[in-house]
Amino acid sequence: MSTRTIGIIMNGVSGRMGYRQHLVRSILAIREQGGVLLSDGTRVQVEPILVGRSEAKLAELAAKHGIEHWSTDLDSVLADPTWQVYADFLVTKARSAAIRKAIAAGKAIYTEKPTAETAADALDLANLAEAAGIKNGVVHDKLYLPGMQKLKRLIDSGFFGRILSVRGEFGYWVFEGGWQDAQRPSWNYRAEDGGGIVVDMFPHWSYVLENLFGRVESVYARAVTHIDERVDEQGRPYRATADDAAYAVFELEGGIVAQLNSSWTVRVNRDELVQFQVDGTHGSAVVGLFGCKIQPRNATPKPVWNPDLEDTHDYDADWIDVPTNEVFENGFKTQWEDFLRHVLEDGPHPYDFLAGARGMYLAEQGLESSRSGRRLELEDVRTTALPLEDAVASA
Repeated sequence: MSTRTIGIIMNGVSGRMGYRQHLVRSILAIREQGGVLLSDGTRVQVEPILVGRSEAKLAELAAKHGIEHWSTDLDSVLADPTWQVYADFLVTKARSAAIRKAIAAGKAIYTEKPTAETAADALDLANLAEAAGIKNGVVHDKLYLPGMQKLKRLIDSGFFGRILSVRGEFGYWVFEGGWQDAQRPSWNYRAEDGGGIVVDMFPHWSYVLENLFGRVESVYARAVTHIDERVDEQGRPYRATADDAAYAVFELEGGIVAQLNSSWTVRVNRDELVQFQVDGTHGSAVVGLFGCKIQPRNATPKPVWNPDLEDTHDYDADWIDVPTNEVFENGFKTQWEDFLRHVLEDGPHPYDFLAGARGMYLAEQGLESSRSGRRLELEDVRTTALPLEDAVASA
Protein backbone atom coordinates (compact mmCIF):
# COMPACT_ATOMS: atom_id res chain seq x y z
CA MET A 1 0.00 0.00 0.00
CA SER A 2 1.42 3.39 -1.00
CA THR A 3 2.04 5.96 1.71
CA ARG A 4 0.57 9.43 1.38
CA THR A 5 3.05 12.28 1.70
CA ILE A 6 2.83 16.02 2.15
CA GLY A 7 5.59 18.18 0.72
CA ILE A 8 6.93 20.97 2.96
CA ILE A 9 9.06 23.89 1.82
CA MET A 10 11.41 24.84 4.67
CA ASN A 11 12.88 28.28 4.05
CA GLY A 12 15.63 29.41 6.42
CA VAL A 13 16.64 26.11 8.01
CA SER A 14 20.30 27.12 8.31
CA GLY A 15 19.35 29.49 11.15
CA ARG A 16 19.33 28.42 14.80
CA MET A 17 15.57 28.04 15.29
CA GLY A 18 14.86 26.80 11.77
CA TYR A 19 17.44 24.05 12.08
CA ARG A 20 17.17 22.87 15.68
CA GLN A 21 13.50 23.22 16.48
CA HIS A 22 11.73 23.04 13.12
CA LEU A 23 13.89 20.73 11.02
CA VAL A 24 15.57 18.36 13.48
CA ARG A 25 13.16 18.27 16.43
CA SER A 26 9.95 18.62 14.45
CA ILE A 27 9.87 17.59 10.78
CA LEU A 28 12.65 14.99 10.94
CA ALA A 29 11.20 13.63 14.18
CA ILE A 30 7.78 13.35 12.52
CA ARG A 31 9.40 11.63 9.54
CA GLU A 32 11.21 9.21 11.86
CA GLN A 33 7.95 8.22 13.59
CA GLY A 34 6.34 7.45 10.23
CA GLY A 35 4.47 10.68 9.61
CA VAL A 36 1.66 12.63 11.26
CA LEU A 37 -1.17 10.62 12.78
CA LEU A 38 -4.65 11.60 11.54
CA SER A 39 -7.96 11.22 13.35
CA ASP A 40 -8.88 8.11 11.33
CA GLY A 41 -5.73 6.31 12.49
CA THR A 42 -3.79 6.66 9.23
CA ARG A 43 -0.50 8.46 8.85
CA VAL A 44 0.73 10.95 6.26
CA GLN A 45 4.49 11.11 5.81
CA VAL A 46 6.32 14.43 5.54
CA GLU A 47 8.75 15.22 2.74
CA PRO A 48 10.83 18.39 3.25
CA ILE A 49 12.66 20.49 0.69
CA LEU A 50 15.30 22.81 2.12
CA VAL A 51 15.43 26.33 0.68
CA GLY A 52 18.00 29.05 1.29
CA ARG A 53 20.70 31.19 -0.24
CA SER A 54 23.78 29.02 0.32
CA GLU A 55 24.13 25.94 -1.85
CA ALA A 56 26.96 24.66 0.34
CA LYS A 57 24.97 24.88 3.58
CA LEU A 58 21.87 23.34 2.04
CA ALA A 59 23.83 20.48 0.50
CA GLU A 60 25.58 19.82 3.82
CA LEU A 61 22.32 19.74 5.79
CA ALA A 62 20.62 17.55 3.20
CA ALA A 63 23.47 15.05 3.21
CA LYS A 64 23.69 15.02 7.01
CA HIS A 65 20.01 14.20 7.47
CA GLY A 66 19.25 12.13 4.39
CA ILE A 67 17.06 14.78 2.75
CA GLU A 68 16.67 14.34 -0.99
CA HIS A 69 15.51 17.82 -2.03
CA TRP A 70 17.01 21.27 -1.63
CA SER A 71 17.07 24.47 -3.71
CA THR A 72 18.23 28.09 -3.76
CA ASP A 73 15.37 29.06 -6.10
CA LEU A 74 12.30 29.79 -3.96
CA ASP A 75 10.17 30.90 -6.91
CA SER A 76 10.55 27.61 -8.76
CA VAL A 77 9.83 25.59 -5.62
CA LEU A 78 6.68 27.62 -4.94
CA ALA A 79 5.54 26.94 -8.52
CA ASP A 80 5.86 23.17 -8.03
CA PRO A 81 2.60 21.50 -6.84
CA THR A 82 4.66 18.78 -5.14
CA TRP A 83 5.15 21.13 -2.23
CA GLN A 84 1.89 21.96 -0.48
CA VAL A 85 3.11 23.77 2.65
CA TYR A 86 5.43 26.76 2.88
CA ALA A 87 7.27 27.16 6.22
CA ASP A 88 9.22 30.35 6.98
CA PHE A 89 12.11 30.68 9.46
CA LEU A 90 13.85 33.66 7.84
CA VAL A 91 14.95 36.79 9.66
CA THR A 92 11.97 39.07 10.20
CA LYS A 93 13.04 41.60 7.54
CA ALA A 94 12.81 38.96 4.80
CA ARG A 95 9.65 37.19 5.97
CA SER A 96 6.77 39.28 4.64
CA ALA A 97 7.95 39.30 1.01
CA ALA A 98 8.44 35.53 1.02
CA ILE A 99 5.04 34.89 2.63
CA ARG A 100 3.35 37.09 0.03
CA LYS A 101 4.88 34.91 -2.69
CA ALA A 102 3.61 31.80 -0.92
CA ILE A 103 0.10 33.27 -0.63
CA ALA A 104 0.13 34.06 -4.37
CA ALA A 105 1.22 30.47 -5.04
CA GLY A 106 -1.72 29.12 -3.01
CA LYS A 107 0.38 27.28 -0.44
CA ALA A 108 -0.66 26.57 3.13
CA ILE A 109 1.72 28.62 5.28
CA TYR A 110 3.32 28.05 8.68
CA THR A 111 5.70 30.68 10.01
CA GLU A 112 7.78 31.84 12.91
CA LYS A 113 6.78 35.07 14.54
CA PRO A 114 6.69 38.00 14.22
CA THR A 115 5.01 37.55 10.87
CA ALA A 116 6.13 40.99 9.65
CA GLU A 117 8.11 44.04 10.74
CA THR A 118 4.99 46.14 11.32
CA ALA A 119 1.52 45.42 12.63
CA ALA A 120 -0.03 46.93 9.52
CA ASP A 121 1.95 44.54 7.31
CA ALA A 122 1.10 41.60 9.58
CA LEU A 123 -2.61 42.43 9.40
CA ASP A 124 -2.37 42.78 5.62
CA LEU A 125 -0.86 39.29 5.41
CA ALA A 126 -3.76 37.96 7.49
CA ASN A 127 -6.28 39.63 5.19
CA LEU A 128 -4.51 38.36 2.05
CA ALA A 129 -4.40 34.80 3.36
CA GLU A 130 -8.08 34.91 4.29
CA ALA A 131 -9.04 36.31 0.88
CA ALA A 132 -7.00 33.58 -0.83
CA GLY A 133 -8.66 30.89 1.29
CA ILE A 134 -5.39 29.33 2.39
CA LYS A 135 -4.70 27.69 5.73
CA ASN A 136 -2.12 29.55 7.78
CA GLY A 137 -0.45 29.24 11.16
CA VAL A 138 2.01 31.06 13.40
CA VAL A 139 4.30 29.42 15.95
CA HIS A 140 2.77 29.54 19.47
CA ASP A 141 5.32 27.19 21.02
CA LYS A 142 5.12 28.47 24.61
CA LEU A 143 1.53 27.20 24.93
CA TYR A 144 2.73 23.66 24.24
CA LEU A 145 5.37 23.61 26.98
CA PRO A 146 4.76 21.23 29.91
CA GLY A 147 4.58 24.05 32.45
CA MET A 148 2.06 26.00 30.39
CA GLN A 149 -0.07 22.91 29.83
CA LYS A 150 -0.14 22.23 33.56
CA LEU A 151 -1.13 25.86 34.13
CA LYS A 152 -3.93 25.58 31.56
CA ARG A 153 -5.34 22.57 33.41
CA LEU A 154 -5.29 24.49 36.69
CA ILE A 155 -7.17 27.38 35.08
CA ASP A 156 -9.73 25.10 33.43
CA SER A 157 -10.33 23.24 36.71
CA GLY A 158 -11.15 26.46 38.57
CA PHE A 159 -8.19 26.02 40.94
CA PHE A 160 -7.44 29.74 41.17
CA GLY A 161 -10.97 30.96 41.86
CA ARG A 162 -10.96 34.48 40.49
CA ILE A 163 -7.56 35.21 38.93
CA LEU A 164 -6.17 38.52 40.19
CA SER A 165 -2.73 38.93 38.69
CA VAL A 166 0.09 37.43 36.68
CA ARG A 167 3.74 38.26 37.29
CA GLY A 168 6.38 37.04 34.89
CA GLU A 169 10.15 37.17 34.63
CA PHE A 170 11.94 36.19 31.44
CA GLY A 171 15.58 36.55 30.51
CA TYR A 172 19.23 35.88 31.15
CA TRP A 173 22.59 37.57 30.69
CA VAL A 174 23.63 37.72 27.02
CA PHE A 175 27.35 38.37 26.87
CA GLU A 176 28.43 41.48 25.03
CA GLY A 177 30.66 39.51 22.66
CA GLY A 178 34.02 40.90 23.78
CA TRP A 179 35.77 38.80 26.39
CA GLN A 180 33.17 36.07 25.92
CA ASP A 181 31.15 35.26 22.79
CA ALA A 182 27.52 36.38 22.75
CA GLN A 183 24.96 33.57 22.74
CA ARG A 184 22.49 35.48 20.54
CA PRO A 185 23.05 36.86 17.00
CA SER A 186 24.21 40.48 16.78
CA TRP A 187 21.21 41.52 14.64
CA ASN A 188 19.04 41.07 17.74
CA TYR A 189 20.59 44.28 19.10
CA ARG A 190 20.20 46.45 15.99
CA ALA A 191 16.78 48.06 15.55
CA GLU A 192 17.50 48.68 11.87
CA ASP A 193 17.80 44.89 11.37
CA GLY A 194 14.56 44.07 13.17
CA GLY A 195 16.13 43.47 16.58
CA GLY A 196 14.88 44.29 20.06
CA ILE A 197 13.43 42.33 22.95
CA VAL A 198 9.99 43.97 22.63
CA VAL A 199 9.57 42.78 19.04
CA ASP A 200 10.97 39.40 20.03
CA MET A 201 8.99 38.75 23.22
CA PHE A 202 5.77 40.80 23.18
CA PRO A 203 4.28 38.62 20.40
CA HIS A 204 4.89 35.68 22.76
CA TRP A 205 3.28 37.51 25.68
CA SER A 206 0.33 38.38 23.44
CA TYR A 207 -0.65 34.78 22.71
CA VAL A 208 0.26 33.46 26.18
CA LEU A 209 -1.89 36.07 27.92
CA GLU A 210 -4.86 35.94 25.55
CA ASN A 211 -5.04 32.15 25.39
CA LEU A 212 -4.61 31.53 29.11
CA PHE A 213 -6.10 34.57 30.82
CA GLY A 214 -7.89 36.91 28.41
CA ARG A 215 -7.46 39.57 25.76
CA VAL A 216 -4.87 42.28 26.41
CA GLU A 217 -6.80 45.54 26.73
CA SER A 218 -3.98 47.97 27.53
CA VAL A 219 -0.21 48.21 27.84
CA TYR A 220 2.17 50.42 29.74
CA ALA A 221 5.79 49.67 28.95
CA ARG A 222 9.33 50.92 29.35
CA ALA A 223 11.83 49.63 26.78
CA VAL A 224 15.50 50.23 27.52
CA THR A 225 18.87 49.70 25.87
CA HIS A 226 20.99 48.99 28.93
CA ILE A 227 24.14 48.00 27.00
CA ASP A 228 24.71 50.29 24.05
CA GLU A 229 27.87 48.74 22.59
CA ARG A 230 28.45 45.09 21.75
CA VAL A 231 30.83 42.99 19.61
CA ASP A 232 29.57 41.11 16.55
CA GLU A 233 30.41 37.66 15.18
CA GLN A 234 33.48 38.99 13.38
CA GLY A 235 34.88 40.59 16.54
CA ARG A 236 33.93 44.13 15.49
CA PRO A 237 32.39 46.54 18.00
CA TYR A 238 28.97 47.91 17.00
CA ARG A 239 26.41 50.26 18.47
CA ALA A 240 23.41 48.48 19.97
CA THR A 241 20.36 50.44 18.81
CA ALA A 242 17.62 48.00 19.91
CA ASP A 243 16.09 47.57 23.34
CA ASP A 244 17.59 44.76 25.42
CA ALA A 245 15.10 44.97 28.31
CA ALA A 246 11.42 45.82 28.68
CA TYR A 247 9.28 46.30 31.77
CA ALA A 248 5.55 46.17 31.10
CA VAL A 249 2.13 46.17 32.75
CA PHE A 250 -0.72 44.63 30.74
CA GLU A 251 -4.38 44.95 31.73
CA LEU A 252 -6.47 42.00 30.60
CA GLU A 253 -10.18 41.50 30.14
CA GLY A 254 -11.85 40.55 33.41
CA GLY A 255 -9.67 42.92 35.42
CA ILE A 256 -6.55 40.73 35.55
CA VAL A 257 -3.28 42.67 35.77
CA ALA A 258 -0.13 41.13 34.26
CA GLN A 259 3.33 42.51 34.98
CA LEU A 260 6.04 41.00 32.78
CA ASN A 261 9.74 41.79 32.71
CA SER A 262 11.83 40.73 29.69
CA SER A 263 15.60 41.16 29.72
CA TRP A 264 18.82 40.05 28.08
CA THR A 265 20.72 41.93 30.79
CA VAL A 266 19.67 40.04 33.93
CA ARG A 267 21.48 37.34 35.87
CA VAL A 268 19.19 34.45 36.67
CA ASN A 269 18.02 33.77 40.20
CA ARG A 270 14.94 31.64 39.59
CA ASP A 271 14.26 28.00 38.80
CA GLU A 272 13.90 28.52 35.03
CA LEU A 273 14.71 31.19 32.44
CA VAL A 274 11.04 32.12 32.29
CA GLN A 275 8.78 31.98 35.31
CA PHE A 276 5.22 33.14 35.97
CA GLN A 277 3.36 33.54 39.24
CA VAL A 278 -0.43 33.47 38.99
CA ASP A 279 -2.40 34.59 42.05
CA GLY A 280 -6.10 33.98 42.57
CA THR A 281 -8.62 34.13 45.37
CA HIS A 282 -8.49 30.35 45.91
CA GLY A 283 -4.86 29.60 45.14
CA SER A 284 -1.61 30.51 43.41
CA ALA A 285 0.84 28.82 41.05
CA VAL A 286 4.45 29.35 40.02
CA VAL A 287 5.09 28.02 36.53
CA GLY A 288 8.12 27.70 34.28
CA LEU A 289 8.84 25.97 31.00
CA PHE A 290 8.56 22.57 32.66
CA GLY A 291 7.84 22.94 36.35
CA CYS A 292 4.62 23.94 38.10
CA LYS A 293 3.98 24.30 41.82
CA ILE A 294 0.86 25.40 43.62
CA GLN A 295 -0.31 26.81 46.94
CA PRO A 296 -4.05 26.47 47.67
CA ARG A 297 -5.70 28.90 50.05
CA ASN A 298 -6.19 26.29 52.77
CA ALA A 299 -2.41 25.68 52.81
CA THR A 300 -1.35 29.33 52.64
CA PRO A 301 0.88 30.50 55.53
CA LYS A 302 0.11 33.65 57.51
CA PRO A 303 3.20 35.86 57.32
CA VAL A 304 3.56 38.80 59.68
CA TRP A 305 5.77 41.72 58.69
CA ASN A 306 8.36 42.45 61.36
CA PRO A 307 11.62 43.92 60.05
CA ASP A 308 13.18 43.75 63.53
CA LEU A 309 13.25 39.96 63.60
CA GLU A 310 14.88 37.52 61.18
CA ASP A 311 12.23 35.52 59.33
CA THR A 312 13.22 31.86 59.50
CA HIS A 313 10.14 30.46 57.78
CA ASP A 314 10.91 28.35 54.68
CA TYR A 315 8.41 29.83 52.22
CA ASP A 316 9.60 27.56 49.39
CA ALA A 317 8.49 24.54 51.40
CA ASP A 318 4.89 25.80 51.37
CA TRP A 319 4.51 24.99 47.65
CA ILE A 320 3.36 21.67 46.20
CA ASP A 321 4.79 20.31 42.94
CA VAL A 322 2.21 19.48 40.29
CA PRO A 323 3.06 15.96 39.06
CA THR A 324 3.83 15.22 35.43
CA ASN A 325 1.06 12.75 34.69
CA GLU A 326 1.80 12.39 30.99
CA VAL A 327 4.72 12.63 28.60
CA PHE A 328 4.91 16.01 26.88
CA GLU A 329 6.67 15.99 23.52
CA ASN A 330 8.66 18.88 22.09
CA GLY A 331 6.25 21.81 21.79
CA PHE A 332 7.40 22.78 18.31
CA LYS A 333 6.82 19.22 17.06
CA THR A 334 3.39 19.02 18.70
CA GLN A 335 2.27 22.28 17.09
CA TRP A 336 3.64 21.16 13.72
CA GLU A 337 1.48 18.03 13.99
CA ASP A 338 -1.57 20.13 14.88
CA PHE A 339 -0.98 22.41 11.91
CA LEU A 340 -0.48 19.51 9.49
CA ARG A 341 -3.76 17.96 10.71
CA HIS A 342 -5.35 21.36 10.07
CA VAL A 343 -4.07 21.26 6.48
CA LEU A 344 -4.80 17.58 5.83
CA GLU A 345 -8.19 17.12 7.51
CA ASP A 346 -9.28 20.59 8.59
CA GLY A 347 -8.44 19.97 12.24
CA PRO A 348 -8.62 22.92 14.64
CA HIS A 349 -5.75 25.41 14.66
CA PRO A 350 -6.63 28.87 16.05
CA TYR A 351 -3.07 30.19 15.97
CA ASP A 352 -3.27 31.95 12.61
CA PHE A 353 -1.92 35.07 10.90
CA LEU A 354 -4.48 37.21 12.70
CA ALA A 355 -3.05 36.02 16.01
CA GLY A 356 0.37 36.96 14.65
CA ALA A 357 -0.91 40.44 13.77
CA ARG A 358 -2.21 40.89 17.31
CA GLY A 359 1.23 40.01 18.62
CA MET A 360 2.97 42.57 16.44
CA TYR A 361 0.31 45.16 17.30
CA LEU A 362 1.06 44.64 21.00
CA ALA A 363 4.79 45.03 20.33
CA GLU A 364 4.28 48.28 18.42
CA GLN A 365 1.98 49.69 21.08
CA GLY A 366 4.48 48.65 23.75
CA LEU A 367 7.22 50.59 22.00
CA GLU A 368 4.91 53.58 21.53
CA SER A 369 4.00 53.45 25.22
CA SER A 370 7.69 53.53 26.07
CA ARG A 371 8.31 56.50 23.77
CA SER A 372 5.31 58.49 24.97
CA GLY A 373 5.28 57.46 28.62
CA ARG A 374 1.55 56.71 28.32
CA ARG A 375 -0.68 53.75 29.03
CA LEU A 376 -2.26 52.75 25.71
CA GLU A 377 -5.57 50.99 25.22
CA LEU A 378 -5.64 48.30 22.54
CA GLU A 379 -8.26 47.68 19.88
CA ASP A 380 -9.63 44.14 19.68
CA VAL A 381 -8.32 43.09 16.27
CA ARG A 382 -9.72 39.58 16.70
CA THR A 383 -13.19 40.67 15.64
CA THR A 384 -12.64 43.75 13.51
CA ALA A 385 -11.52 44.23 9.93
CA LEU A 386 -10.40 47.80 10.66
CA PRO A 387 -7.29 48.92 8.82
CA LEU A 388 -4.63 48.93 11.51
CA GLU A 389 -4.00 52.66 11.09
CA ASP A 390 -7.59 53.22 12.34
CA ALA A 391 -7.05 50.80 15.21
CA VAL A 392 -3.88 52.58 16.29
CA ALA A 393 -5.52 56.00 16.03
CA SER A 394 -8.39 54.92 18.24
CA ALA A 395 -6.17 53.38 20.92
